[in-house]
Amino acid sequence: MLHFPLFLAITLHSFTLSAQHRILVSQISASPSPAPQLPPPLIGVMSPSPLFSVLSYGAVGNGVADDTQPFKMAWDAACQANDPAVIFVPMHYTFMIQSTIFSGPCKSELIFRIEGNIMAPDGPHSWPKNNSKRQWLVFYRIDGMSIQGGGTIDGRGQKWWELPCKPHRGPKGTTLPGPCDSPVAVRFFWSSNLVVKGMKMKNSPQFHFRFDSCHNVHIESLYIKSPALSPNTDGIHVENSNNVYIYNSVIASGDDCVSIGAGTFNVEIRNITCGPGHGISCSIGSLGPRNTRACVKNITVRDSVIKQSDNGVRIKTWQGGYGAVTGVSYSNIVMEGVRNPIMIDQYYCTGKSCANQTAAVYISGISYKGIKGTYDVRSPAMHLACSDAVPCTNLTVSDVELLPVQGQRIVDPYCWNAYGDGGDDLNIPPLFCLIEGAPPLLLPSNGLDQC
Repeated sequence: MLHFPLFLAITLHSFTLSAQHRILVSQISASPSPAPQLPPPLIGVMSPSPLFSVLSYGAVGNGVADDTQPFKMAWDAACQANDPAVIFVPMHYTFMIQSTIFSGPCKSELIFRIEGNIMAPDGPHSWPKNNSKRQWLVFYRIDGMSIQGGGTIDGRGQKWWELPCKPHRGPKGTTLPGPCDSPVAVRFFWSSNLVVKGMKMKNSPQFHFRFDSCHNVHIESLYIKSPALSPNTDGIHVENSNNVYIYNSVIASGDDCVSIGAGTFNVEIRNITCGPGHGISCSIGSLGPRNTRACVKNITVRDSVIKQSDNGVRIKTWQGGYGAVTGVSYSNIVMEGVRNPIMIDQYYCTGKSCANQTAAVYISGISYKGIKGTYDVRSPAMHLACSDAVPCTNLTVSDVELLPVQGQRIVDPYCWNAYGDGGDDLNIPPLFCLIEGAPPLLLPSNGLDQC
């Protein structure tokens, strides 16, 4: 773990950084700790195993021919095999496949081994009218499957990002009404005992990987890349899922590196390199839209690096929602030029008119420890904006050292209705605005007991 020298003097508003301190901060780049080991694989050594090559079912692999049916045929055959089977996508080929669903349950465990390249149709005008524009490759009701290999999955998202309804960033950027569905590249739905390992993914039209209602998921050694301004292209999104482990991956996408939605618990995220780009790394949200319930608990994010991102670790909840976010730990994380390194926002809302609402998702038991590095002085290093009616409680902040990437003045943290332990003012910058202890009044009933 990196340690910075303590300052000799700390004031409420500003202090001077030494030249030695600046040199140390500028050299932050490596992962803060050794990479974790993936738990034992769910699918054991299968030798010999039936091999179902997509070429054997008529796939061409020239990047032009539609290879959807050969992939489906190989899947169906492997799925019906009595022994664990391998669906093989060979290297030196590029397979174009349409939106499709690979359904289970299967008779035995599967390995989907991708050594070649798989790519989507080239934009919305190439998408068949009868196919869903919300998803590309879907794995449904699978128990015991591994996707692995050295190949690449290319979502070819550029033309989707240019739809008039998408957020266009820039001085004259506009968003226009119209159809706006864009496909998630790879989606797992109602599945369990999954391994995703070693894959490269780029340019998804929307989320790159999405896990809905899944259990026992192990993700390791992924390389995900999309341009910094690509809209809504989260690297990995997890929702209504549990026992999810995300290790040793590099994610540079236009939105969240990892996003965690409602109904998710028991998630461990370790040794992730996030950014550069717009990405909100390891965020929890957006929770509680349209006055809905959101419950998230037992989330651990540690030993990671976040570079040149708009946000670092952020929890955002919609006004008017209910439920709770509890038991979240962020530790040993290096920030490099991040605009909002630590952020809680219970006032999240989109659109021109957002009326204040008293209901809010309850946030409690959030720990920040060993968060170090540099931040963009356009925003404070810590921003804890909690609801007037439902304050944040039991926040713990310790061993935080966040310094401005430019200039010498450290911007004061911002707190609103946030309660907890600010580390006896030893954090940099000091968190004087955090209210010690617990709120004086009992919290109103807001659906917490329904989580």
